[in-house]
Amino acid sequence: MKNIITELFKIKYPIIQAGMVWNSGWKLASAVSNAGGLGLIGAGSMYPDVLREHIQKCKKATTKPFGINVPMLYPNIEEIMKIIVEEGVKVVFTSAGNPKTWTPFLKENGITVVHVVSSVKFALKSEQAGVDAVVVEGFEAGGHNGREETTTFTLIPMVKEKLSIPVIAAGGIASGRGMLAAMILGADGVQIGSRFAASNESSAHINFKNEVVKTQDGGTQLTLKELAPTRMIKNKFYNELQELYQQKPTVEQLKDKLGRARAKKGMFEGDLENGELEIGQIAGLIHEIKPAAAIVKEIMEEFNLVKKSFC
Repeated sequence: MKNIITELFKIKYPIIQAGMVWNSGWKLASAVSNAGGLGLIGAGSMYPDVLREHIQKCKKATTKPFGINVPMLYPNIEEIMKIIVEEGVKVVFTSAGNPKTWTPFLKENGITVVHVVSSVKFALKSEQAGVDAVVVEGFEAGGHNGREETTTFTLIPMVKEKLSIPVIAAGGIASGRGMLAAMILGADGVQIGSRFAASNESSAHINFKNEVVKTQDGGTQLTLKELAPTRMIKNKFYNELQELYQQKPTVEQLKDKLGRARAKKGMFEGDLENGELEIGQIAGLIHEIKPAAAIVKEIMEEFNLVKKSFC
């Protein structure tokens, strides 16, 4: 399947695996790239030396293109960017920050740059900053979300009519049907997170993967809007947050409750009670942990079958 996204990244299918914290190490990124998509290593949960190790292992595991997702609020951002250039990474997805800050540097070093946005306003700012494409992510997505709470299928056509660069849809997509629907609305490709979080190669703890499979409709909620809006599974930690909200807490009280490494505790260490379990609403459609290659194959087979039925 050839289109503007497959040409941009030199991949077989317009499927990007999201660079999720505590889920997206070299094993998952290389598996998705080998299957024809674009795998992303999630730098947000890695120290610089750990990221370098993952990049080097990914290069050994695949000859296909792969990239890095970099949240720009990362405290060691300068060192991270230096490592990316030194290791010859050709694709970077940036998020959680101003795209003007690092896009010129990355482009000067021959790197394709994509920025993740949650609104038309920031999509336009990203295009003006010189990025090659944008990911438009609706609030159905897991983890950190935009404050606008705009849904993916509302956001896609609104961004598409304003931009001239490629648009990649994210949030609430985990199947071939979802991919086709996003592309009918104007997306040139899709970025998928939650479905790959529940894959064999995901670096998340098996407890977390099993919890994702168990999660049903209504099992996630967007909360912590005063800090950074985050969609998570409703568990003991989530319930304690809601009890705290009844007391009209200050931002500092919320920060104290969140503490440090809460997401690591939940997703990487497997503490299902006290951890932050970030996943999207589409978890209700995920019923089995599978190899990443099988997920890509399944998505593309369903995409082509459903597309054919409408032609």
